[in-house]
Amino acid sequence: MTSERPFSQACENNKGPILTVLKTHCETPGTLLEIGAGTGQHAAWLSAHLPHLVWQPSDVADNLPGVRLWLSDPESRALDPLTLDVGREWPSARFDYLFTANTFHIMSAELVERCIEEGCKHLTEAGRFLIYGPFNVGGQFTSESNQAFDQWLKEIDPLRGIRDREWIEAAFARHGRTLLAEHDLPANNKVLVFG
Repeated sequence: MTSERPFSQACENNKGPILTVLKTHCETPGTLLEIGAGTGQHAAWLSAHLPHLVWQPSDVADNLPGVRLWLSDPESRALDPLTLDVGREWPSARFDYLFTANTFHIMSAELVERCIEEGCKHLTEAGRFLIYGPFNVGGQFTSESNQAFDQWLKEIDPLRGIRDREWIEAAFARHGRTLLAEHDLPANNKVLVFG
């Protein structure tokens, strides 16, 4: 790994558990759009371990150079990243799978709703939308560390914060999608699977 590459310890820690969930719900060959590729670590590593998927990373333009550094790894099977700002224009293609990690709590609630709406429009009829991150359940934090994390997020930007699972479910329901599965992962995170 070169020093120029952006690095997230959280990505390094959670990639294995996320892979296990993706193998369960993305078993059929198809196309996958990763929304908010961040450093690019997930795109490079997960695409190498899921060769039956055409992995399309995306993020805001400022993050793409760092993503490309990770995708230069010879084991990566991910495509060149697309520019995607969830509040603006989306690619015209439809995808069999959408995946996003640690994005819903750094977007405003309005942008989360936009991401869900556009994501559902760009998902095939039998497609799956998988969301990794911390979530509240029944309006309550699932751990003290998540409560502290939420407070820290709001100090950076009051529009940020850990979202309620039920609120996310309701947003998906408005677009005809339901919660198919919920997986508890380490460090008080979950993967929610909608279809």
